[in-house]
Amino acid sequence: MNINRRNFLKGTAAGAAGTALVGGVLIGGARADADAATNPGPATAESYPFHGIHQSGVLTPVPSGKQAFTCVASFDSTAASKAELADLMRTLTTRTRFLATGGTPAGLGVSQPPSDSDVLGPVIPADGLTATLSVSSTLFDDRYGLAAVKPRKLTPMVAFPNDSPDPAWLGGDLLLQLCANHPDTIHHAIRDITKHTRGGMQLAWKMEGYNSPPRPSGTSRNLLGFKDGTANPTGATATDLVWVDDPAEPSWTADGSYLVLRLIRMLVEFWDRVSINEQEGMFGRRRDSGAPLDGNSESDTPDYKADPRGNVIPLDAHIRLANPRTAATANQRLIRRSYNYDLGADINGNLQAGHIFIAYQQDVQRQFETVQTRLIGEPLIDYVQPFGGGYFFTLPGVRDAADWYGRGMLASPSLTAGPR
Repeated sequence: MNINRRNFLKGTAAGAAGTALVGGVLIGGARADADAATNPGPATAESYPFHGIHQSGVLTPVPSGKQAFTCVASFDSTAASKAELADLMRTLTTRTRFLATGGTPAGLGVSQPPSDSDVLGPVIPADGLTATLSVSSTLFDDRYGLAAVKPRKLTPMVAFPNDSPDPAWLGGDLLLQLCANHPDTIHHAIRDITKHTRGGMQLAWKMEGYNSPPRPSGTSRNLLGFKDGTANPTGATATDLVWVDDPAEPSWTADGSYLVLRLIRMLVEFWDRVSINEQEGMFGRRRDSGAPLDGNSESDTPDYKADPRGNVIPLDAHIRLANPRTAATANQRLIRRSYNYDLGADINGNLQAGHIFIAYQQDVQRQFETVQTRLIGEPLIDYVQPFGGGYFFTLPGVRDAADWYGRGMLASPSLTAGPR
């Protein structure tokens, strides 16, 4: 299978450079359009609170698990000083607050360009929009004097053995994740934000994605046909795993979170030629129901102790490696908010589709990197190919109308790492 896989990737720079050559980004293609028509999802008036100690879009309680559409957009900061960076953050706060709340754009008069694109009509609906802003380690270089307040565990993204990093899809100083009920809301929001922040940041890359509705029920499916996110922590467990509250961190980081973003191409042509038994063995779950191979329903907990040799659930099955379900690995679990993507076809006529892996956590090294290290060499590596993304720190929430993104990070030069 490896030989065929390499032939498949030949000429596309392991699937990543080929991605960069495609001009347009499709959000699920015709199938997603049809799904949206038959499963319209929440009403367009639905909205989520913008103000709070945490940003929306991380643990936001969405009826369907997460909104139907997303865009992750990476920006390079072009602000010339710390003061200009603060101005950029204030502008971002103002725009995302308005977009997430909805309302009527200001009228500027007939002699001026319109204040809004009117993509959503004369009155902007909230449409379930959440905007989640994060920063990368590059923002803490010598441009803005922020080195002393960098989150302690924020590093450049580690490349694992199966990764094929493409610089065109990596990094950036700022990452904005937008989620909404409809794709035109996403388009409208990113267009509005780039218009108002042109002097402070420049779009580096963006990926748009969609969330498949449950078929027939339960968790939504990824493009390999398996349910994705079944074991996602919820409730108090999720809260304990995602929000930073570490005395060793700079004080401003409290109530933020570490974000790992991975753009993963799925080699679906090859996957579709694999027997169902082999597919289920690689995941450790039934494809139809999502149940673990030793269970009957999606919510059943696999019993690894009763299967120590992997006779039912193979020892190298994805679910067994990712979450061994031991006391020692419980604090390594991740809060995932992932989506599917579809970029059309590459220059060789192969499908460019896959997974936008989005995971929030308290500690990238303890959680994501530990889990991903266990997954090195798993059978699924022949069918998935990470090529982009990065590590980011999701800023604490905007608490009220007087607050703004990153205020604690930027407001005082005396902020340093240490006890709070």
